[in-house]
Amino acid sequence: MSRQLASKWRKTAALMKYPVAAVHIPQTKAFNSGNLLQMLSRYGMVYVKPIVGGGGYGVIRVSASGGAYRYTHMKTTRSFASFSLMYRSLVRVKARRKYLIQQGIHLATIQGRPVDYRVKVVKTERGWVFRSLVGRLARPGLCVTNLSKGGTMLSGRRALGLSLPHISGRHKRREMRSLTLTCTYIMESQFPGVGQLGFDYGLDYSGKIWILEVNTRPQ
Repeated sequence: MSRQLASKWRKTAALMKYPVAAVHIPQTKAFNSGNLLQMLSRYGMVYVKPIVGGGGYGVIRVSASGGAYRYTHMKTTRSFASFSLMYRSLVRVKARRKYLIQQGIHLATIQGRPVDYRVKVVKTERGWVFRSLVGRLARPGLCVTNLSKGGTMLSGRRALGLSLPHISGRHKRREMRSLTLTCTYIMESQFPGVGQLGFDYGLDYSGKIWILEVNTRPQ
């Protein structure tokens, strides 16, 4: 049976050891007041995610602008006049679950809806092979693209063509596959026994590929 790893923190830390992967990983820190304020000051927008969990459940988009703070959870957005008020509310929303903070990436969009990519690989007797490379378009009004949250699946070719028409989609698909193989071998070396992996990638408007998450039980 394929080894499964639930902790986003452990998977991110494993890839961060290798510069070839680390340059594609958004800054990630443990959830606490000091780290959140620091990252909002630096990036303006971050994602607060459960360390264990998938399907987009529990993901919160947090932003700061003009002295005001806001977060979006599911389809509800709340605004606050101070960081401390927002932080107290966030702590209540996340309850007792352990969270991390991830640098917010402004993803390329299609008609204002964020799009990201899932690349799936599996281990066979011939070695690692690609199973799919697809785009996932967020449901209108949501910041997560997961199909379980109403996202729409597109071919990778179509998603790239519609969201980044000024960039070669063929080149980007090749780049994602190359990065996937590199990261797959890293994950296998760090976690022997993994037999399938799903890499979630986001592309910003410059075309840079960001590793948003790695799944050992990809759907």
